[in-house]
Amino acid sequence: HDVRAMAAAGADSIHIDVMDGHFVPNLTIGPAVVSALRSHTERPFDVHLMMDPVMPYVADFARAGADSITVHVEIGSQLNPTLDLIKSEGKNTGLAIRPGTPLSAVAPFLWSVDLLLVMTVKPGFGGQKFMPETLEKVKVLRKEIDKKKLKTQIEIDGGINIENSK
Repeated sequence: HDVRAMAAAGADSIHIDVMDGHFVPNLTIGPAVVSALRSHTERPFDVHLMMDPVMPYVADFARAGADSITVHVEIGSQLNPTLDLIKSEGKNTGLAIRPGTPLSAVAPFLWSVDLLLVMTVKPGFGGQKFMPETLEKVKVLRKEIDKKKLKTQIEIDGGINIENSK
């Protein structure tokens, strides 16, 4: 119902948060839910994997109907092989960054990812208040992407509501 309502309201895509109970404390949906939702809209699914390890799950989410798969820059040494795996599955690559992680962590990947997801809350818990200081990251990223004439999209995630969405 909610996925159909978002599509009817004009959503460009559907962002799906997946949490593993390890990388972040909460545990949420898996590939079966993504697969079940796929039949309710043709809108692209951006599946945000807040997981560690993440590589064993990429193919399952790709086959479940994800159009893009977003992983966290903070996963360390598995980041490059994970991005390669996402690309090999024919999916768009996304890279997320937590509020406390410096932008220098994503700078080497600006050329190789399709989207950058700036977390505007600490990942793992719903209902948090938007952290306005994270907008500085968005501004810096926008300038860099424009300066380099990249097509990388920027998304923000967390605490967005009708009052602060503009």
